[in-house]
Amino acid sequence: MNKDSTFLLATAALFLTGAVGCEVGPNYRPPQVSVPDRFSPATQPATEPATQPSAVDLGRWWQTFHDPMLERLVARGVSANYNVQLAEARVRQARAQVDYSTAALFPTANALGSFTRIRSSNNLSGAGVTGGTSASTGTSLFTHGTTNFFQAGFDAAWELDVFGGTRRQIESSLASLEAQIEARRDALVTLTSEVANDYVLLRGYQQELRIAQDNARTQRNTLELQQMKLGVGLTTALTIAQAEAQVASTESAIPPLQTLIEQMNQALAVLLDLPADDLRKELGPAGSLPVGPEAIPAGLPSELVRRRPDVRQAERQLAAATANIGVAVAQLFPQFSLTGSLGLESTALKTLGNSSSVFGAAGPSVTWNIFDAGQIQANIRIQNALQEQALVQYRQSVLQAMADVNNALTAFNREQAHRRLLQRAVEANRRSVDLSLRLNQAGVVDFLNVLTAQQSLYQSQDQLEQSEQTVSTDLIALYKALGGGWEGSEQAAVQSADAALGADK
Repeated sequence: MNKDSTFLLATAALFLTGAVGCEVGPNYRPPQVSVPDRFSPATQPATEPATQPSAVDLGRWWQTFHDPMLERLVARGVSANYNVQLAEARVRQARAQVDYSTAALFPTANALGSFTRIRSSNNLSGAGVTGGTSASTGTSLFTHGTTNFFQAGFDAAWELDVFGGTRRQIESSLASLEAQIEARRDALVTLTSEVANDYVLLRGYQQELRIAQDNARTQRNTLELQQMKLGVGLTTALTIAQAEAQVASTESAIPPLQTLIEQMNQALAVLLDLPADDLRKELGPAGSLPVGPEAIPAGLPSELVRRRPDVRQAERQLAAATANIGVAVAQLFPQFSLTGSLGLESTALKTLGNSSSVFGAAGPSVTWNIFDAGQIQANIRIQNALQEQALVQYRQSVLQAMADVNNALTAFNREQAHRRLLQRAVEANRRSVDLSLRLNQAGVVDFLNVLTAQQSLYQSQDQLEQSEQTVSTDLIALYKALGGGWEGSEQAAVQSADAALGADK
């Protein structure tokens, strides 16, 4: 036995025991990634443990906003969004790939039939040269002249998966299917968060528009009052100019807000595959801003790794890459096949069915690539490198998931503190406006104090509304970071399909 044979046999033994490359097949285990016991302390809410909220249903987190319109929009997006449909088509493709890979474990059989009419050269008849031979027996069919040749039968082949290459390919296809399923779930997570985020922004911009219009109306009433005073000499033109400038400044915020409202309407229309005009009618006039709970339990980091679809997808892609190493290594070894054929052949159609026309052949075969200039070994190195990349991507996805949750928790909790301070500012500015109006009427302070107080009230109200929006969008970002939204969306899709099937019966 030479050195090359010894090396190949040793490699075969290592492969069969799972020692070549990394573990594949039933021995595969996801890599361990260290995660902290809890999320960053800076992200914990400032409430005592006894007041912490109970667990929420992350699968249907949008219901915590208690907004029926939002729930209808999410349900419609799940059934109509193009990104979700594209992800579903990829799942069907991956499922078909599993069937394609699995079929390689089984024998293949082909039916064949042919008719050949051959006229040999007369110049060959005296030379003892045959005009044709049987495809199965190799015997002479004719010497010269014209001859008909009929053939019908079956042939079969079965490549034995001795070294597990086909089984590793099936494992790779199954892992890829599971990765595509997780990709669809991640698309649902993204969709639900985008629909909710755009809807919250739409309602928020509508509220900002209402605040601007209300303040502009109040300031215009004040301007009209000053104009009346100017007519009787109780005020000056400077006061009128200042009041006019304030009204114009407040009204200047209205057109940009109307633009933002229309942009959010268009964004929702794209997500839901609806005409923008129809959606605008369905949404109706300005509605209240959806407000969720003030705190939600983030759970444990280890639960996050098991729940987030993008992390699960990365792990399944790693499993597929690991199995592909086994597919590549299997090419180092011989391929064993069983082949056979059975059929009928004759030079006359009327005798094709006779028992004397039967032919058959069967036997094993082996092929072994003994020289390919290092192509197989290069492919193994390629698959190992791809597996290393998938491992890095998996670990990176875990770290990114942790960062997303920590950032979302920090933003959500800090913005609530910001909102509470703005609420106090609005209350103080309201008192300031009332007091400045009374003092101005009493002649204690000039009208500039009234204008300043009104402007401060408008700014604080607008900032408070923006903070309300941010609290809700930060909460949505937190739900998304926690991987919420796909369970409830999948259940809704199943229920919708069951209802459709029942209606067809």
